[in-house]
Amino acid sequence: MNKIKVVFFATPDIAISSFEFFINSPDYTMEALVTIKPKAQNRGNKIVQRNITAIARKNNIPVFEPDKISKEPDIIEQLKKINPDFFVTFAFGQILSQEVIDIPRIATINLHASLLPEYRGANPIAQAIIDGKTKTGITTMKTVLALDAGDICLQDEIEISQEMNVVELMDEISNRSPKLLDKTLKGLYEGSLNSICQDETCATFTKKLNKQDKIINWNTKSSELHNKIRGMYQINTNHTTFNNKIIKVLKTRPSNCTGNACEVLDITKEGIIIGCKEGSLELLKVKPEGKGEMKASDWARGARIKKGDILGR
Repeated sequence: MNKIKVVFFATPDIAISSFEFFINSPDYTMEALVTIKPKAQNRGNKIVQRNITAIARKNNIPVFEPDKISKEPDIIEQLKKINPDFFVTFAFGQILSQEVIDIPRIATINLHASLLPEYRGANPIAQAIIDGKTKTGITTMKTVLALDAGDICLQDEIEISQEMNVVELMDEISNRSPKLLDKTLKGLYEGSLNSICQDETCATFTKKLNKQDKIINWNTKSSELHNKIRGMYQINTNHTTFNNKIIKVLKTRPSNCTGNACEVLDITKEGIIIGCKEGSLELLKVKPEGKGEMKASDWARGARIKKGDILGR
């Protein structure tokens, strides 16, 4: 088999394992990386090179950073000259035009972090946890203009434990993606893999999380709050308040205690138990305003929290 020519479209770190796989595999040649320009960040407004871009440049792989790929004729022409077998997109962050989708000799393949047609859209990993799902997965699909609606090539199911947070699930997805992409591209290249149409009647869509979603409403079922905190961990961390200070909640577990919503029901060796609409939630790890991450029990002692205190008022 001749080496398979690939152009990789990706932006966040979740795609790095797959990118490095294609770079190091003797079966592929990585022709270019297409990624989104980094934005100025931090107090100094410094532009920091993306990790995936640094890897590409270290390996002498050409990098394209379009403002909007569908509106960049010069870049499109350069991609056409490469004459790739495949484009592979993985959390790229821009919509491809039909002209771009049609460039590869065989196909443009997208890796999506759900078991399509469930959870189409930009937030499938967090949403699966927020919804309390016990399984999710990854899907390779042929890219079309409609949102995540292309024919499915292969899927890999991933279990979600009750304790798993969104960062841990992202790591699992990142680790499993190279193998699925490898099987997909080789199957299509050799003609041994047939894709199948998605069932549109089963399609569901994710929604974008906003600032309001970060606020903990204790007048909610404890199981739902636990899932929400896991699903938004570190990326859109949930928070409550105590004595007019913001307390980010990083880790919890459901408790059997019963009592009023928002009220501190008990203080344990590991944390504090807060009443919810149904059941209660034990806070295990928090980040108080102006301080670092700590055990909730240490925060409770330092803040002199006692039974009957109210959070989130």
